[in-house]
Amino acid sequence: QVQMVESGGGLAQAGGSLRLSCAYSGRLFNLYRMGWFRQAPGKDREFVAQLTTHGGPTDYADSVKGRFTISRDTARNTMYLHMTSLKPEDTAIYYCAAAATDGMGWSNWGHGTQVTVSS
Repeated sequence: QVQMVESGGGLAQAGGSLRLSCAYSGRLFNLYRMGWFRQAPGKDREFVAQLTTHGGPTDYADSVKGRFTISRDTARNTMYLHMTSLKPEDTAIYYCAAAATDGMGWSNWGHGTQVTVSS
């Protein structure tokens, strides 16, 4: 099992920036994907961005492509989501997640951090 804790959420104005962090620990040896998801009020949780632990290409939802950047600091066991050109529709609870090579998919989740973008 992997423990994941998000931080860095808050209030931002439209056009502004925020950087989310996700500190992770625990059973890390078999992780192969890590990512960010978000859930807006009244909507389903949706994919935002992901990376692979072996340095493969990153992937982004069309709605954030060109504005958000996912990265990871392996020395600090921390993943980041740098968000720029924020829009009110980016308002959501943001979750980090990890998938291992056990076939269980996105089985490790943080508790989320709130991001609110005002117009």
